[in-house]
Amino acid sequence: MRTEKKLKLKQLRRYRIRKKVSGTSERPRMAVCFTSQNIHVQFIDDVVGKTLAAASTVTKGTAKGAKRELGANVTGAKKLGTIAAKAAIDKGISAVVFDRGGTRYHGKIKALADAAREAGLKF
Repeated sequence: MRTEKKLKLKQLRRYRIRKKVSGTSERPRMAVCFTSQNIHVQFIDDVVGKTLAAASTVTKGTAKGAKRELGANVTGAKKLGTIAAKAAIDKGISAVVFDRGGTRYHGKIKALADAAREAGLKF
């Protein structure tokens, strides 16, 4: 019962954020999703409804031999932030709108965002 209420409140936060945050082709939305074991980052053009670039701890190029390093923790978030920024810059994306997915801007989310900024993305 308690987890159902938490999930409902998190979904309401997501809806509230998505009303305000929208990505375009010039400035796509950088959507971040944390699961208990993995991290997923997508760069989405909401006008067309298309994912322009993506990075994840499960992606073949990132997960090869580095499965232990790229977990759903702060150090994994830092490394994935730089990998995601490089993937976006390779696709010609330099500025993004950050969508934290209903979670607080703290810990893993902050580490990922700071690493992406250091790698060259503008928020």
